[in-house]
Amino acid sequence: MSFMLKDISLIIGLFSTTLLSAQTELKVNTVFIPMGIYNIGIEKPVNSKVSLQAEVFVSPWKSFLGKNLQIYMGTMEGRYYFKEAGNKWYVGTYLSMAAFNLQKWNYWNKTTVEDKNGIPELLPDGSVRLTERYQKGLAFIWGISAGYHFVLDKKWGLDVFAGAGFTQSLYKGYFEDNNERYDGAKKWNKSGEVLPTRAGVMLTYKLE
Repeated sequence: MSFMLKDISLIIGLFSTTLLSAQTELKVNTVFIPMGIYNIGIEKPVNSKVSLQAEVFVSPWKSFLGKNLQIYMGTMEGRYYFKEAGNKWYVGTYLSMAAFNLQKWNYWNKTTVEDKNGIPELLPDGSVRLTERYQKGLAFIWGISAGYHFVLDKKWGLDVFAGAGFTQSLYKGYFEDNNERYDGAKKWNKSGEVLPTRAGVMLTYKLE
């Protein structure tokens, strides 16, 4: 997972250096701040109606409300504004790479652990073994987005957006009580899904 984080940081860092000039907007997602999750971005116009945005999403929680919720994701997005870059309605397309250690919503409840013959496992005290499950791995996302950029004054604005995309994941599944594999696979599991992958309200500040 560490090599993935280095790649994400390098790409975003190089792109950010290029963008950090006049007319660049710095952004922070106000929706996730109260949760201790950080989603920041940098947007730069390419021409009168097109812009590029680099974005980082960091959820550092090894345990959030008792659930695994670690996500480190980098995103590159191209946007087309119907009026002018940085103003009002837009549509976009984006690519994201992520490293994660989390629990999917359908694994939040404890369930019975069964052996190879489908018989419930018993603990030393004779009770049935119950545990939650979590997943660790990498994800690659291609998606489409839409939003509305409110211009509050010459420097400040709000960017309301949402996006959904095709997610290809490589992951390993583990039991929560002993951190051993539950999925029976020797290497990676693969999963392809269409999911909502980004949303929020970004507070924006334009550099001059």
